[in-house]
Amino acid sequence: MQAAAVLENVAAKARQGKYLVFHLGREEFGVHVLKVREIMGLQEITSVPQTPEFVRGVINLRGKVIPVIDLRRKFRMEDVEYTQRTCIIVLQVAMESGALLMGAVVDGVSEVLTIQENEIEDTPQFGEEMTTPYILGMAKVKGKVKILLDIDEVLSHQEVRGLEHLPHAGAGAASGSACAGGARS
Repeated sequence: MQAAAVLENVAAKARQGKYLVFHLGREEFGVHVLKVREIMGLQEITSVPQTPEFVRGVINLRGKVIPVIDLRRKFRMEDVEYTQRTCIIVLQVAMESGALLMGAVVDGVSEVLTIQENEIEDTPQFGEEMTTPYILGMAKVKGKVKILLDIDEVLSHQEVRGLEHLPHAGAGAASGSACAGGARS
């Protein structure tokens, strides 16, 4: 019994630290600041055909084409219109082959919080059929609960491999106009 308590304490210490807090609707989420590369306003996103619904497309980030996902869609939340506060958080996601820069569209960014180990609880169990490996824990801060995300686990390994193979700059990522009513060859 004591070994389990020690392991839980070690896990809580590993989860403590600074988190960028953002929101999707009324729910607040946190991602470790060491995973955040930058926060940018919404810009034109080039859609890529035959990608999952949550993949918005790609953007050009200072000459590097990176995939952009919509976290609302990934978490199966209702779509809403983008506002002035809607932004893209550029994140570094760990993969087997290295790191991948990825943009995540969120409704808005709130603050950076330092969250202590005593403010973090383990993720509640939702039953055997539902696993939540992408949730590090639940932070209780200022009377509210913030869901702490393990951004490396938000996308499955298969989904991340798919993002790695999206078109790169010069290989179909640029927007083009489609011929309306044109002949097919």
